[in-house]
Amino acid sequence: QVQLVESGGGLVQAGGSLRLSCAASGTTYSINIIGWYRQAPGKQRELVAVVSRAGTTSYADSVKGRFTISRDNAKNTVDLQMNSLKPEDTAVYYCNSKGPYPSSAINYWGRGTQVTVSS
Repeated sequence: QVQLVESGGGLVQAGGSLRLSCAASGTTYSINIIGWYRQAPGKQRELVAVVSRAGTTSYADSVKGRFTISRDNAKNTVDLQMNSLKPEDTAVYYCNSKGPYPSSAINYWGRGTQVTVSS
């Protein structure tokens, strides 16, 4: 199993920046894709950004050019640098991993970290 622990959320003004970090432990060798999802009140959970073991990234259109995902396979961490934050980025952000490599059949989730962007 994989355990995921997020950190770095908080309150920031519109236009500001935050950096989220996710530390993975357990059977980390099995992780194929890892990344971030978010869920705003009353909305479904949505993909924000993910990165494959090979380093291929994918972003939601709403965050392209503002957010950057980075993965350190040696440290088993994945970070999300969020710049030019908007009030609509307010949500609980969840770290997610998919595996076992090369499949993506099994999902693991962290408990989430709150990001609040004030206008």
